Amino acid sequence: MAKRILIVDDDPAQRRILEETVKRFGFDTRSTHSGEQAVEILEGPDRGSISLVLLDLVMPGMGGMGVLERMKGQAGAPIIVLTANGSVDAAIAAIRLGAVDFVIKPASPERLEVTIQSALKIEALSDEITRIKKKSEGTLTFDDLIIRGEGMQRVIGLGKRAASSTIPVLIEGESGVGKELIARAIQGESERAGRPFVTVNCGAIPENLVESILFGHEKGAFTGAVERRVGKFQEADGGTLFLDEVGELPLEAQVKLLRALQEGEIDPVGAKKPVKVNFRLVSATNRDMIQLVKDGRFREDLYYRLNVFPIWVPPLRNRSEDIADLARHFLARFAAEEGKRLSGFSEDAMKLLMTYDWPGNVRQLENAIFRAVVLADGTTLSVAEFPQIASHVEGFSAEIPPAPAGVEKPAAYTGPALIGAEDTVPQTVEVRPGSGTSALGIPAVTEHGEIRALEDIEADMIRLALGRYRGHMTEVARRLKIGRSTLYRKMQEYGLETRVN
Repeated sequence: MAKRILIVDDDPAQRRILEETVKRFGFDTRSTHSGEQAVEILEGPDRGSISLVLLDLVMPGMGGMGVLERMKGQAGAPIIVLTANGSVDAAIAAIRLGAVDFVIKPASPERLEVTIQSALKIEALSDEITRIKKKSEGTLTFDDLIIRGEGMQRVIGLGKRAASSTIPVLIEGESGVGKELIARAIQGESERAGRPFVTVNCGAIPENLVESILFGHEKGAFTGAVERRVGKFQEADGGTLFLDEVGELPLEAQVKLLRALQEGEIDPVGAKKPVKVNFRLVSATNRDMIQLVKDGRFREDLYYRLNVFPIWVPPLRNRSEDIADLARHFLARFAAEEGKRLSGFSEDAMKLLMTYDWPGNVRQLENAIFRAVVLADGTTLSVAEFPQIASHVEGFSAEIPPAPAGVEKPAAYTGPALIGAEDTVPQTVEVRPGSGTSALGIPAVTEHGEIRALEDIEADMIRLALGRYRGHMTEVARRLKIGRSTLYRKMQEYGLETRVN
Protein backbone atom coordinates (compact mmCIF):
# COMPACT_ATOMS: atom_id res chain seq x y z
CA MET A 1 0.00 0.00 0.00
CA ALA A 2 1.49 3.33 -1.11
CA LYS A 3 1.66 6.24 1.32
CA ARG A 4 -1.22 8.67 1.00
CA ILE A 5 -0.69 12.44 0.77
CA LEU A 6 -3.48 14.88 1.63
CA ILE A 7 -3.55 17.91 -0.70
CA VAL A 8 -5.32 20.98 0.70
CA ASP A 9 -5.77 23.83 -1.80
CA ASP A 10 -8.76 25.95 -2.82
CA ASP A 11 -7.54 26.28 -6.43
CA PRO A 12 -8.95 23.34 -8.51
CA ALA A 13 -6.26 23.66 -11.18
CA GLN A 14 -3.49 23.69 -8.59
CA ARG A 15 -5.00 20.65 -6.84
CA ARG A 16 -5.12 18.71 -10.11
CA ILE A 17 -1.50 19.55 -10.91
CA LEU A 18 -0.37 18.50 -7.43
CA GLU A 19 -2.39 15.28 -7.61
CA GLU A 20 -0.82 14.20 -10.90
CA THR A 21 2.67 15.20 -9.78
CA VAL A 22 2.43 13.35 -6.47
CA LYS A 23 1.01 10.23 -8.14
CA ARG A 24 4.05 10.16 -10.45
CA PHE A 25 6.19 9.99 -7.30
CA GLY A 26 4.45 6.73 -6.37
CA PHE A 27 2.05 8.05 -3.71
CA ASP A 28 -1.73 7.89 -3.35
CA THR A 29 -3.57 11.19 -2.97
CA ARG A 30 -6.60 12.62 -1.26
CA SER A 31 -7.72 16.18 -1.88
CA THR A 32 -9.85 18.82 -0.23
CA HIS A 33 -10.52 22.49 -0.96
CA SER A 34 -10.76 23.96 2.54
CA GLY A 35 -9.01 24.07 5.87
CA GLU A 36 -12.18 23.00 7.69
CA GLN A 37 -12.39 19.76 5.69
CA ALA A 38 -8.66 19.15 6.21
CA VAL A 39 -9.11 19.36 10.00
CA GLU A 40 -12.06 16.95 9.82
CA ILE A 41 -9.89 14.42 7.97
CA LEU A 42 -6.85 14.87 10.22
CA GLU A 43 -8.92 14.50 13.38
CA GLY A 44 -11.32 11.86 12.05
CA PRO A 45 -11.15 8.06 11.83
CA ASP A 46 -9.15 8.18 8.57
CA ARG A 47 -6.28 10.21 10.03
CA GLY A 48 -4.09 7.10 10.28
CA SER A 49 -4.17 6.67 6.49
CA ILE A 50 -2.58 10.10 5.86
CA SER A 51 1.22 10.04 5.70
CA LEU A 52 1.83 13.70 4.77
CA VAL A 53 -0.09 16.93 4.13
CA LEU A 54 0.53 19.55 1.40
CA LEU A 55 -1.23 22.62 2.83
CA ASP A 56 -1.92 25.90 1.06
CA LEU A 57 -1.52 28.85 3.41
CA VAL A 58 -4.05 31.23 1.82
CA MET A 59 -7.62 29.88 1.55
CA PRO A 60 -11.12 31.25 2.21
CA GLY A 61 -12.39 30.55 5.72
CA MET A 62 -9.83 28.59 7.73
CA GLY A 63 -6.48 29.12 6.05
CA GLY A 64 -3.30 27.14 6.39
CA MET A 65 -2.24 28.97 9.55
CA GLY A 66 -5.58 28.11 11.14
CA VAL A 67 -5.08 24.42 10.32
CA LEU A 68 -1.58 24.50 11.79
CA GLU A 69 -2.83 26.18 14.99
CA ARG A 70 -5.61 23.58 15.29
CA MET A 71 -3.24 20.63 14.80
CA LYS A 72 -0.41 22.02 16.95
CA GLY A 73 0.61 19.58 19.65
CA GLN A 74 -1.33 16.68 18.11
CA ALA A 75 0.43 13.58 16.86
CA GLY A 76 -0.20 13.34 13.15
CA ALA A 77 1.20 13.47 9.64
CA PRO A 78 3.97 15.99 8.83
CA ILE A 79 2.73 19.15 7.10
CA ILE A 80 4.44 20.97 4.22
CA VAL A 81 3.00 24.42 3.55
CA LEU A 82 2.53 25.81 0.04
CA THR A 83 2.53 29.54 -0.57
CA ALA A 84 2.63 31.84 -3.56
CA ASN A 85 4.11 34.49 -1.31
CA GLY A 86 7.79 33.95 -0.60
CA SER A 87 7.61 35.86 2.67
CA VAL A 88 10.26 34.69 5.12
CA ASP A 89 8.04 35.80 8.01
CA ALA A 90 5.17 33.58 6.83
CA ALA A 91 7.50 30.61 6.47
CA ILE A 92 8.95 31.12 9.95
CA ALA A 93 5.46 31.43 11.44
CA ALA A 94 4.38 28.21 9.73
CA ILE A 95 7.45 26.33 10.98
CA ARG A 96 6.83 27.57 14.53
CA LEU A 97 3.29 26.21 14.34
CA GLY A 98 4.57 22.74 13.42
CA ALA A 99 5.12 22.66 9.65
CA VAL A 100 8.20 20.65 8.68
CA ASP A 101 8.99 22.64 5.52
CA PHE A 102 7.56 25.12 3.02
CA VAL A 103 7.48 25.29 -0.79
CA ILE A 104 6.90 28.42 -2.87
CA LYS A 105 4.37 27.96 -5.69
CA PRO A 106 4.78 27.17 -8.47
CA ALA A 107 7.24 24.47 -7.38
CA SER A 108 9.17 22.27 -9.77
CA PRO A 109 8.45 18.51 -9.51
CA GLU A 110 12.06 17.88 -8.51
CA ARG A 111 11.89 20.38 -5.64
CA LEU A 112 8.55 19.00 -4.46
CA GLU A 113 9.76 15.38 -4.54
CA VAL A 114 12.90 16.17 -2.54
CA THR A 115 10.83 18.05 0.04
CA ILE A 116 8.31 15.21 0.38
CA GLN A 117 10.98 12.51 0.64
CA SER A 118 12.93 14.49 3.22
CA ALA A 119 9.82 15.09 5.33
CA LEU A 120 8.86 11.41 5.24
CA LYS A 121 12.41 10.40 6.15
CA ILE A 122 12.49 12.77 9.12
CA GLU A 123 9.07 11.52 10.20
CA ALA A 124 10.21 7.89 9.95
CA LEU A 125 13.28 8.59 12.10
CA SER A 126 11.19 10.55 14.59
CA ASP A 127 8.71 7.67 14.78
CA GLU A 128 11.58 5.21 15.31
CA ILE A 129 13.00 7.27 18.17
CA THR A 130 9.55 7.49 19.74
CA ARG A 131 9.04 3.76 19.24
CA ILE A 132 12.37 2.90 20.86
CA LYS A 133 11.61 5.20 23.79
CA LYS A 134 8.15 3.72 24.31
CA LYS A 135 9.54 0.21 24.01
CA SER A 136 12.07 0.86 26.78
CA GLU A 137 9.41 2.50 28.95
CA GLY A 138 6.86 -0.27 28.42
CA THR A 139 4.32 2.07 26.82
CA LEU A 140 4.41 0.83 23.20
CA THR A 141 0.92 0.61 21.68
CA PHE A 142 -0.59 -0.86 18.52
CA ASP A 143 -0.68 2.63 16.98
CA ASP A 144 3.13 2.65 17.13
CA LEU A 145 3.48 -0.55 15.10
CA ILE A 146 3.74 -0.68 11.32
CA ILE A 147 0.79 -3.00 10.76
CA ARG A 148 -1.58 -1.17 8.46
CA GLY A 149 -2.69 -4.08 6.24
CA GLU A 150 -6.06 -5.80 6.53
CA GLY A 151 -4.34 -9.07 7.47
CA MET A 152 -3.31 -7.59 10.83
CA GLN A 153 -6.58 -5.89 11.77
CA ARG A 154 -7.86 -9.01 13.52
CA VAL A 155 -4.59 -9.23 15.47
CA ILE A 156 -4.96 -5.60 16.56
CA GLY A 157 -8.58 -6.13 17.58
CA LEU A 158 -7.77 -9.22 19.64
CA GLY A 159 -4.70 -7.57 21.14
CA LYS A 160 -6.70 -4.57 22.34
CA ARG A 161 -9.30 -6.83 23.89
CA ALA A 162 -6.60 -8.84 25.64
CA ALA A 163 -5.06 -5.62 26.96
CA SER A 164 -8.26 -4.77 28.81
CA SER A 165 -7.93 -7.82 31.07
CA THR A 166 -5.25 -9.96 32.73
CA ILE A 167 -6.15 -13.09 30.77
CA PRO A 168 -3.14 -15.29 29.75
CA VAL A 169 -2.34 -14.79 26.07
CA LEU A 170 -0.66 -17.23 23.69
CA ILE A 171 0.73 -15.58 20.53
CA GLU A 172 1.31 -18.06 17.72
CA GLY A 173 3.08 -17.54 14.42
CA GLU A 174 6.21 -18.23 12.42
CA SER A 175 9.62 -16.98 13.50
CA GLY A 176 10.21 -13.34 12.66
CA VAL A 177 6.57 -12.17 12.40
CA GLY A 178 6.88 -9.81 15.38
CA LYS A 179 5.28 -11.75 18.23
CA GLU A 180 7.28 -9.89 20.88
CA LEU A 181 6.15 -6.50 19.55
CA ILE A 182 2.53 -7.66 19.75
CA ALA A 183 3.15 -8.70 23.36
CA ARG A 184 4.69 -5.31 24.17
CA ALA A 185 1.75 -3.51 22.56
CA ILE A 186 -0.67 -5.56 24.67
CA GLN A 187 1.13 -4.39 27.80
CA GLY A 188 1.39 -0.80 26.54
CA GLU A 189 -2.39 -0.59 26.16
CA SER A 190 -3.13 -2.28 29.49
CA GLU A 191 -3.18 -1.05 33.07
CA ARG A 192 0.37 -2.41 33.44
CA ALA A 193 1.81 0.09 30.95
CA GLY A 194 5.11 1.45 32.19
CA ARG A 195 5.67 -1.55 34.44
CA PRO A 196 8.45 -4.13 33.91
CA PHE A 197 8.31 -6.17 30.72
CA VAL A 198 10.56 -9.19 31.20
CA THR A 199 11.41 -11.36 28.20
CA VAL A 200 12.56 -14.98 28.53
CA ASN A 201 13.68 -17.03 25.52
CA CYS A 202 12.79 -20.50 26.77
CA GLY A 203 14.67 -22.17 23.94
CA ALA A 204 17.98 -20.49 24.83
CA ILE A 205 18.11 -21.50 28.52
CA PRO A 206 20.22 -24.58 29.40
CA GLU A 207 17.95 -27.24 30.88
CA ASN A 208 19.93 -27.41 34.14
CA LEU A 209 19.44 -23.66 34.70
CA VAL A 210 15.78 -23.25 33.73
CA GLU A 211 14.40 -23.37 37.28
CA SER A 212 17.08 -21.04 38.65
CA ILE A 213 16.59 -18.45 35.89
CA LEU A 214 12.78 -18.51 35.96
CA PHE A 215 12.10 -18.93 39.67
CA GLY A 216 15.39 -17.82 41.27
CA HIS A 217 17.44 -19.57 43.96
CA GLU A 218 18.74 -19.01 47.46
CA LYS A 219 22.38 -18.79 48.38
CA GLY A 220 23.81 -22.28 48.82
CA ALA A 221 20.82 -23.99 47.19
CA PHE A 222 23.19 -25.99 44.98
CA THR A 223 26.85 -26.18 44.09
CA GLY A 224 27.90 -22.86 42.61
CA ALA A 225 25.02 -20.86 44.13
CA VAL A 226 27.30 -18.38 45.90
CA GLU A 227 24.62 -15.70 46.16
CA ARG A 228 20.86 -15.30 46.08
CA ARG A 229 19.33 -14.83 42.63
CA VAL A 230 15.96 -13.24 41.85
CA GLY A 231 14.14 -15.13 39.09
CA LYS A 232 12.35 -13.72 36.06
CA PHE A 233 8.95 -14.15 37.68
CA GLN A 234 9.94 -11.85 40.53
CA GLU A 235 11.54 -9.37 38.11
CA ALA A 236 8.17 -9.18 36.34
CA ASP A 237 6.25 -8.58 39.58
CA GLY A 238 3.62 -5.94 38.84
CA GLY A 239 4.31 -6.10 35.11
CA THR A 240 4.35 -8.62 32.26
CA LEU A 241 6.35 -11.82 31.79
CA PHE A 242 6.85 -12.77 28.14
CA LEU A 243 7.82 -16.40 27.57
CA ASP A 244 9.13 -16.71 24.02
CA GLU A 245 9.35 -20.19 22.47
CA VAL A 246 7.40 -21.55 25.43
CA GLY A 247 7.15 -24.92 23.68
CA GLU A 248 10.84 -25.48 24.41
CA LEU A 249 10.37 -25.55 28.20
CA PRO A 250 11.42 -28.89 29.76
CA LEU A 251 8.68 -30.88 31.48
CA GLU A 252 10.13 -30.30 34.98
CA ALA A 253 9.84 -26.52 34.58
CA GLN A 254 6.34 -26.85 33.14
CA VAL A 255 5.06 -28.24 36.45
CA LYS A 256 6.33 -25.21 38.39
CA LEU A 257 5.03 -22.82 35.73
CA LEU A 258 1.55 -24.35 36.07
CA ARG A 259 1.64 -23.80 39.83
CA ALA A 260 2.76 -20.20 39.37
CA LEU A 261 -0.19 -19.56 37.06
CA GLN A 262 -2.75 -21.28 39.27
CA GLU A 263 -1.61 -20.09 42.69
CA GLY A 264 0.16 -16.82 41.88
CA GLU A 265 3.26 -17.94 43.76
CA ILE A 266 6.63 -19.47 42.95
CA ASP A 267 9.10 -21.71 44.76
CA PRO A 268 12.68 -20.44 44.35
CA VAL A 269 15.25 -23.24 44.42
CA GLY A 270 16.28 -23.78 48.06
CA ALA A 271 13.64 -21.42 49.49
CA LYS A 272 11.83 -22.41 52.69
CA LYS A 273 8.48 -20.95 51.62
CA PRO A 274 6.82 -19.86 48.38
CA VAL A 275 6.91 -16.25 47.17
CA LYS A 276 3.78 -14.41 46.00
CA VAL A 277 4.10 -12.74 42.59
CA ASN A 278 1.74 -10.53 40.59
CA PHE A 279 2.44 -10.82 36.89
CA ARG A 280 0.68 -10.85 33.53
CA LEU A 281 1.75 -13.82 31.41
CA VAL A 282 2.06 -13.60 27.63
CA SER A 283 3.54 -16.60 25.81
CA ALA A 284 4.65 -17.08 22.22
CA THR A 285 5.54 -20.05 20.08
CA ASN A 286 6.27 -20.98 16.49
CA ARG A 287 5.57 -24.67 17.18
CA ASP A 288 2.45 -26.80 16.80
CA MET A 289 1.56 -26.95 20.49
CA ILE A 290 -1.21 -29.52 20.05
CA GLN A 291 1.29 -31.85 18.38
CA LEU A 292 3.74 -31.32 21.25
CA VAL A 293 0.97 -32.28 23.68
CA LYS A 294 0.19 -35.42 21.64
CA ASP A 295 3.89 -36.33 21.62
CA GLY A 296 4.07 -35.99 25.41
CA ARG A 297 6.55 -33.12 25.22
CA PHE A 298 4.21 -30.51 26.68
CA ARG A 299 1.74 -30.85 29.53
CA GLU A 300 -1.85 -30.80 28.37
CA ASP A 301 -3.10 -28.99 31.49
CA LEU A 302 -0.45 -26.28 31.07
CA TYR A 303 -1.26 -25.89 27.38
CA TYR A 304 -4.92 -25.16 28.09
CA ARG A 305 -3.87 -22.79 30.89
CA LEU A 306 -1.65 -20.82 28.48
CA ASN A 307 -4.02 -21.02 25.52
CA VAL A 308 -6.89 -19.16 27.17
CA PHE A 309 -6.70 -16.29 24.67
CA PRO A 310 -4.84 -17.32 21.49
CA ILE A 311 -3.69 -14.77 18.91
CA TRP A 312 -2.30 -15.97 15.58
CA VAL A 313 -0.01 -13.55 13.76
CA PRO A 314 -0.04 -14.18 9.98
CA PRO A 315 3.29 -14.46 8.13
CA LEU A 316 4.49 -11.55 6.04
CA ARG A 317 3.61 -13.32 2.78
CA ASN A 318 -0.06 -13.19 3.84
CA ARG A 319 0.01 -9.45 4.60
CA SER A 320 1.82 -7.99 1.64
CA GLU A 321 0.15 -4.61 2.30
CA ASP A 322 2.69 -4.07 5.09
CA ILE A 323 5.81 -4.82 3.03
CA ALA A 324 6.18 -1.37 1.41
CA ASP A 325 5.70 0.52 4.69
CA LEU A 326 8.08 -1.78 6.54
CA ALA A 327 10.69 -1.51 3.77
CA ARG A 328 10.57 2.30 3.82
CA HIS A 329 10.76 2.30 7.60
CA PHE A 330 13.85 0.08 7.62
CA LEU A 331 15.43 2.09 4.80
CA ALA A 332 15.06 5.38 6.69
CA ARG A 333 16.47 3.86 9.85
CA PHE A 334 19.45 2.10 8.34
CA ALA A 335 20.29 4.95 5.97
CA ALA A 336 20.52 7.25 8.99
CA GLU A 337 22.61 4.73 10.93
CA GLU A 338 25.00 4.22 8.01
CA GLY A 339 25.14 7.91 7.09
CA LYS A 340 23.87 7.40 3.52
CA ARG A 341 21.56 9.59 1.47
CA LEU A 342 18.95 7.20 0.08
CA SER A 343 15.64 8.51 -1.17
CA GLY A 344 13.79 5.23 -1.66
CA PHE A 345 13.40 2.16 -3.89
CA SER A 346 13.30 1.83 -7.63
CA GLU A 347 10.01 0.64 -9.07
CA ASP A 348 11.49 -2.80 -9.92
CA ALA A 349 13.08 -3.15 -6.47
CA MET A 350 9.79 -2.49 -4.70
CA LYS A 351 8.02 -4.91 -7.05
CA LEU A 352 10.65 -7.52 -6.18
CA LEU A 353 10.12 -7.04 -2.45
CA MET A 354 6.35 -7.26 -2.88
CA THR A 355 6.62 -10.46 -4.95
CA TYR A 356 9.01 -12.44 -2.73
CA ASP A 357 7.34 -14.71 -0.16
CA TRP A 358 9.72 -13.88 2.77
CA PRO A 359 10.11 -17.23 4.58
CA GLY A 360 12.01 -15.39 7.32
CA ASN A 361 9.17 -12.83 7.62
CA VAL A 362 9.78 -9.30 8.97
CA ARG A 363 13.16 -10.22 10.44
CA GLN A 364 14.41 -11.36 7.02
CA LEU A 365 13.05 -8.20 5.36
CA GLU A 366 14.86 -6.08 7.94
CA ASN A 367 18.16 -7.88 7.33
CA ALA A 368 17.70 -7.65 3.55
CA ILE A 369 17.19 -3.87 3.70
CA PHE A 370 20.18 -3.48 6.04
CA ARG A 371 22.43 -5.36 3.62
CA ALA A 372 21.07 -3.40 0.64
CA VAL A 373 21.77 -0.08 2.37
CA VAL A 374 25.35 -1.14 3.05
CA LEU A 375 25.82 -2.22 -0.59
CA ALA A 376 24.12 0.82 -2.15
CA ASP A 377 26.22 3.25 -4.17
CA GLY A 378 23.41 5.36 -5.66
CA THR A 379 20.57 7.37 -4.19
CA THR A 380 17.93 4.65 -4.57
CA LEU A 381 17.90 0.92 -3.87
CA SER A 382 17.59 -1.16 -7.03
CA VAL A 383 17.28 -4.88 -7.74
CA ALA A 384 21.09 -5.05 -7.84
CA GLU A 385 21.16 -4.52 -4.06
CA PHE A 386 19.00 -7.63 -3.53
CA PRO A 387 20.83 -10.38 -5.45
CA GLN A 388 19.80 -13.26 -3.16
CA ILE A 389 16.16 -12.21 -3.20
CA ALA A 390 16.16 -11.71 -6.99
CA SER A 391 17.56 -15.21 -7.54
CA HIS A 392 14.45 -16.68 -5.89
CA VAL A 393 11.82 -14.65 -7.76
CA GLU A 394 10.90 -15.49 -11.33
CA GLY A 395 11.43 -12.63 -13.75
CA PHE A 396 14.16 -10.94 -11.70
CA SER A 397 17.92 -11.30 -11.79
CA ALA A 398 20.83 -9.43 -10.33
CA GLU A 399 24.52 -9.98 -10.71
CA ILE A 400 26.33 -10.62 -7.46
CA PRO A 401 29.28 -8.21 -7.18
CA PRO A 402 32.63 -10.00 -7.66
CA ALA A 403 34.79 -10.65 -4.61
CA PRO A 404 37.59 -8.14 -3.99
CA ALA A 405 40.88 -8.91 -5.71
CA GLY A 406 42.99 -11.43 -3.82
CA VAL A 407 40.05 -12.90 -1.91
CA GLU A 408 39.06 -16.43 -2.84
CA LYS A 409 35.87 -18.11 -1.70
CA PRO A 410 36.55 -21.46 0.02
CA ALA A 411 35.77 -24.46 -2.14
CA ALA A 412 33.55 -25.96 0.56
CA TYR A 413 31.41 -22.84 0.80
CA THR A 414 27.97 -23.18 -0.83
CA GLY A 415 25.84 -20.55 0.92
CA PRO A 416 24.19 -18.90 2.56
CA ALA A 417 21.39 -18.82 0.04
CA LEU A 418 19.15 -16.34 1.83
CA ILE A 419 19.59 -13.12 3.73
CA GLY A 420 19.90 -13.86 7.42
CA ALA A 421 21.74 -17.19 7.13
CA GLU A 422 24.47 -17.54 9.71
CA ASP A 423 28.16 -17.17 8.95
CA THR A 424 28.87 -20.58 10.49
CA VAL A 425 27.57 -22.79 7.70
CA PRO A 426 28.22 -26.44 8.69
CA GLN A 427 30.11 -28.77 6.41
CA THR A 428 27.48 -31.12 5.03
CA VAL A 429 27.58 -34.69 3.78
CA GLU A 430 25.47 -35.77 0.82
CA VAL A 431 23.31 -38.75 1.79
CA ARG A 432 22.75 -41.01 -1.20
CA PRO A 433 19.99 -43.62 -1.66
CA GLY A 434 20.99 -47.25 -1.38
CA SER A 435 19.74 -50.62 -0.29
CA GLY A 436 17.77 -50.58 2.95
CA THR A 437 17.14 -46.84 2.84
CA SER A 438 14.10 -44.71 3.38
CA ALA A 439 12.44 -42.66 0.67
CA LEU A 440 14.70 -39.73 1.57
CA GLY A 441 17.89 -41.71 1.06
CA ILE A 442 18.67 -41.98 4.80
CA PRO A 443 19.96 -45.50 5.61
CA ALA A 444 17.59 -47.34 7.95
CA VAL A 445 19.90 -50.34 8.60
CA THR A 446 23.64 -50.80 8.99
CA GLU A 447 25.90 -52.71 6.60
CA HIS A 448 25.42 -55.73 8.85
CA GLY A 449 21.64 -55.60 8.62
CA GLU A 450 21.07 -54.07 12.07
CA ILE A 451 18.57 -51.24 12.67
CA ARG A 452 20.42 -47.95 13.07
CA ALA A 453 20.01 -45.84 16.23
CA LEU A 454 17.45 -43.03 16.01
CA GLU A 455 20.17 -40.51 16.92
CA ASP A 456 22.25 -41.55 13.91
CA ILE A 457 19.25 -41.29 11.59
CA GLU A 458 18.35 -37.91 13.04
CA ALA A 459 21.92 -36.68 12.55
CA ASP A 460 21.81 -37.77 8.89
CA MET A 461 18.46 -36.03 8.46
CA ILE A 462 19.88 -32.78 9.79
CA ARG A 463 22.94 -33.15 7.50
CA LEU A 464 20.63 -33.65 4.52
CA ALA A 465 18.52 -30.59 5.42
CA LEU A 466 21.61 -28.42 5.99
CA GLY A 467 22.95 -29.38 2.60
CA ARG A 468 19.63 -29.02 0.82
CA TYR A 469 18.96 -25.55 2.22
CA ARG A 470 22.60 -24.46 2.16
CA GLY A 471 22.95 -23.75 5.86
CA HIS A 472 20.00 -21.36 6.15
CA MET A 473 19.03 -22.16 9.73
CA THR A 474 15.53 -20.68 9.71
CA GLU A 475 14.55 -22.69 6.65
CA VAL A 476 16.18 -25.88 7.99
CA ALA A 477 14.32 -25.58 11.30
CA ARG A 478 11.05 -24.86 9.51
CA ARG A 479 11.40 -27.87 7.22
CA LEU A 480 12.34 -30.18 10.09
CA LYS A 481 9.51 -28.63 12.18
CA ILE A 482 11.73 -27.93 15.18
CA GLY A 483 12.75 -24.71 16.90
CA ARG A 484 15.99 -22.97 15.94
CA SER A 485 17.35 -23.41 19.46
CA THR A 486 16.60 -27.14 19.27
CA LEU A 487 18.36 -27.31 15.91
CA TYR A 488 21.47 -25.59 17.29
CA ARG A 489 21.48 -27.90 20.31
CA LYS A 490 21.21 -31.04 18.19
CA MET A 491 23.94 -29.77 15.85
CA GLN A 492 26.24 -29.40 18.84
CA GLU A 493 25.32 -32.86 20.13
CA TYR A 494 26.05 -34.46 16.75
CA GLY A 495 29.18 -32.41 16.06
CA LEU A 496 27.74 -30.72 12.99
CA GLU A 497 28.67 -27.12 13.86
CA THR A 498 31.89 -26.63 11.89
CA ARG A 499 33.01 -23.14 10.94
CA VAL A 500 33.93 -22.66 7.30
CA ASN A 501 37.56 -21.54 6.98
